[in-house]
Amino acid sequence: MAVENGDWVIRGLRRSDPRCILSWQELVRYIDEVGFLPLFRNEVAGFSAEEQTCALDWWTGDPARDPWEWRQSIARSGLVAYGKFFGKKSGFVSKAWFPHFANWRRDGYDFDSRWDEELASARQKKIMDQFLAGEALASFELKALAGFGKEGEKNFEGTVTDLQMGGYLLIRDFRRRLNKRGQPYGWPVSVYTTPEALWGYDHIASAYQTDPGRSRELVYQQVGSRFPADEDALRAVLGWKR
Repeated sequence: MAVENGDWVIRGLRRSDPRCILSWQELVRYIDEVGFLPLFRNEVAGFSAEEQTCALDWWTGDPARDPWEWRQSIARSGLVAYGKFFGKKSGFVSKAWFPHFANWRRDGYDFDSRWDEELASARQKKIMDQFLAGEALASFELKALAGFGKEGEKNFEGTVTDLQMGGYLLIRDFRRRLNKRGQPYGWPVSVYTTPEALWGYDHIASAYQTDPGRSRELVYQQVGSRFPADEDALRAVLGWKR
């Protein structure tokens, strides 16, 4: 996605192109095949949902055709992970590849260990404490429960993004607020949970015996094998520094 003359421009395909993905279920199958997929165009050619879908269908509001709407259906399905995983921008990771992704990004630490080693911030701890029982919380609920707001902690969005980038949180659904009469209003907001709540601790920890550096190599090899690019381009999209 780019801005040209003040307008957002999608660099996708024609619906008639045989390569064009035409449903969210097809997109899930493609993510399972490639392992990793950012939502929008980036430094690695072809490495995005944007470039694999119909450009004219974006932001039409049609849940059957609009890839922007598909992200909600995909998150809700739990078939693949959705969150801010790529340069603090949104994208998808397959269930099969998430253990290596988490092992690399967590650097071998589950969150409790990271906190015990004084590698996590107090803000991150306040957020992660809300998921001890495997809850799924809308962003406005999580913000209030964790003590963020006008009189509390600052940088809620940045902290939640860092936890997604670190492999500790993902977006499980989208939900609208309810007014006093129980009627939904406003835009849908992200609903967060942990990968362990989605797929179980054993699956997420299944790569913990692998050196995190080796997990990183495997991720880079997988992406590079499907989307050839130089190391700088791959690092720009996949790289992660705490």
